Amino acid sequence: MPKKVVQHSKPSWLTWAQRIQALAQSGLYYTSDVYDAERFRELSRIVCEIMEANTLSQPGEVRMVFASQSGYATPKLDIRGVVFKEDKILLVRELQDQGKWTLPGGWVDINEPPSQAVEREVREEAGKIVKAVKLLALYDSNQHGHPPLPFHSYKLFFLCEMLGETTPAPYETAEPSFFAQQEIPELSTTRVTHEEIQRLFEHLRDPSLPADFD
Repeated sequence: MPKKVVQHSKPSWLTWAQRIQALAQSGLYYTSDVYDAERFRELSRIVCEIMEANTLSQPGEVRMVFASQSGYATPKLDIRGVVFKEDKILLVRELQDQGKWTLPGGWVDINEPPSQAVEREVREEAGKIVKAVKLLALYDSNQHGHPPLPFHSYKLFFLCEMLGETTPAPYETAEPSFFAQQEIPELSTTRVTHEEIQRLFEHLRDPSLPADFD
């Protein structure tokens, strides 16, 4: 049986807010009644107020995130590339989060296979040409110590084999560097946690481990 990292409970308000927003988003997608549609929009506005009052988001930021979502509400997919070199793991500095560090990665695009998504993200953010070779973990972000986010997401960690190097795209990340297990810098915990990093090193030491989940 796969070993799982310690699961963390999330605050009740976050569970309620995410469920209400999912119902509002799905309701807007299915309803044809103008009065019901306005009720769903009002529910979404209330959730925005709850999120902004309990997170570090800027005024209007949550509303913009919700406005970009449509259709039946499902979890978003956050993909992360795990690249090892001489027992060190590849991290990049996240320019949008006070210069904290993370595994290269991001949201999976529509019609993009997960392996291609992670290979693209590692190339763009770290300047490494890689091939995805194994899914190491699929985690529910709500269960693994990540700070509250407006939406529910799953995190996919793929082991990647490095094939070459290229020039990274200097948009959101910088300074791709390799770190030993005891040298991990301050992390951007919305993207990856210290416990998740430590678990990935366990996969490095024992390649026979199956993929973690939940």
